[in-house]
Amino acid sequence: MAKRGTTRSRPGRGLAIFVSLLIGGLVLCVVTVALVGLLTRERGTRDVKLRIAHSPEKAEVFYQLVDSFNQTKPRLPNGKRITIETARFTPGEMMELVADNQYHAVSPDSSVWLREIDRYWTENRGNSGDLVGESTRYMVSPVVIAMWEEVATSLGYPDKQIGWQDLLAAAESPGFRWSHPSTQTASGLLTTLAMFYAGADVTRDLTKELATAESTLEYVARLEKTVSHYGEGELAVMEQIEAQGRDYLDAFIVQEQLVVQHNLSHDQRLVAIYPIEGTLWEDHPLALIEHPERTDDERQAYSMFRDYLLSRETQMEILRHGYRPTDLNIPLDSPNSPITQANGVDPTEPQTTLQIPSSSVIAVVKDAWLFTKRPANIYLVVDVSGSMEGRKMQEMRSALQAFLDQIPSDRERVGLIAFSSSAQEVVPLTQLGDGRDRLEDAVSSLYAGGNTALLDGVDLAVTKLSDLQDTERINAIVAMTDGKENQSRTRISELRDKLDRAADSDVPVVVFCIGYGSDADFELLETISGASGGFTREANTETIRNLYQILSTYF
Repeated sequence: MAKRGTTRSRPGRGLAIFVSLLIGGLVLCVVTVALVGLLTRERGTRDVKLRIAHSPEKAEVFYQLVDSFNQTKPRLPNGKRITIETARFTPGEMMELVADNQYHAVSPDSSVWLREIDRYWTENRGNSGDLVGESTRYMVSPVVIAMWEEVATSLGYPDKQIGWQDLLAAAESPGFRWSHPSTQTASGLLTTLAMFYAGADVTRDLTKELATAESTLEYVARLEKTVSHYGEGELAVMEQIEAQGRDYLDAFIVQEQLVVQHNLSHDQRLVAIYPIEGTLWEDHPLALIEHPERTDDERQAYSMFRDYLLSRETQMEILRHGYRPTDLNIPLDSPNSPITQANGVDPTEPQTTLQIPSSSVIAVVKDAWLFTKRPANIYLVVDVSGSMEGRKMQEMRSALQAFLDQIPSDRERVGLIAFSSSAQEVVPLTQLGDGRDRLEDAVSSLYAGGNTALLDGVDLAVTKLSDLQDTERINAIVAMTDGKENQSRTRISELRDKLDRAADSDVPVVVFCIGYGSDADFELLETISGASGGFTREANTETIRNLYQILSTYF
């Protein structure tokens, strides 16, 4: 008889519990396997982000092409979705970014920069082999001399083929103003190469010996002597053309596409002059960067985007933007093509295409250009008022020291004016070959205190440059401030009139303004720089680090 308080075990109950536990375990295993599989599949289909750095002047069309590609929701054969991310950079910035694997592909405005990327990878990062992998051209545009139509007509256009000699004759006459960018830009470098070709009287096989021949250097120097000013690049000059119109320049260097775009939206026409001696092309390559960390997925994503750019539909879209497609089966005289004489360009030109020389010759040409280009008189006009005390003053000293260190030619002349409650010349305009140390010492000795006589500081520099009457050099002012004008005797209307008079004289003065912090009066700075054909920038980390690179393109 069983005792009270105990329970008799039934034979089937233990088995039932065991089976339940077994089934539960099996279910848990199945769920776990399913979850692992799901997570694995999710990881397998994670987006592949291909980051592409592109040159600034084609931002509008490139963003559209990237957006159109992304909207197709492309996938790799393994199911992974591709997303293109893009941002614009100068060639110099691209070199550092791709060396750090921050961007997987590049699309500069010219293939010459692909060689520079490889050179940077080898010389600055100590790596062997090339960094640039597969590349392809998807649109091209020849480099041209853009002229206002009445200017070109006065030189014989369209009945006569115009060349560098015609431009030289016009530029040596009073009042004619033209510009081209420095060799830090594609259009500037390609133009400089074209001028060296013209000086050497060849269209192929430009050698070091030909480039440095006395007759070639004399020809290029004579042309460069007539340049009104250099510039950051094509976008900068087109922004000034948009703002000032016909009053800005008589002629300037851009790619053909920008002439088309201007004429599509303006009544006052530009015409593209294709120099009779020959020209070069901005060939807009798309290139894969074969960084050691590159993945096969990224390579496949690049290939799919490349194929998209080369598709007929995309090539037609490229043509509608004023670029020439690389698909030669698409006629430039098709009904929707803007490459027409009505838009100031000629689809049958250029008749002569020059050959891109070797990297060693390009390096020689860039060095020779530094000695044939117009030198500069540069006044640094710096704010030493009380509000600049501390970090701002330290940053400004660093920027000025870097600026002086990076000027490669001792032929340039630099002076220093400091302003607070009044303006004074700290270092007179002096050639860097003799005065570099003195300028660096003066910059190191700057200290803050007092009010802000910005207008007096700029006015003093303009007066000193105008009084020199130096027509052989470019005359420039770099003004740096963090605050609002509160002390000057000079009025903004007076300074603007003085800059206007200088612009119309044989000694134009261009002013560049750098504003530190949110308290800077950017409206006033824009008024000053705009009256002279210069620009105003905020003093962020990039501007401070690249101050010379930004400004030197004008000098």
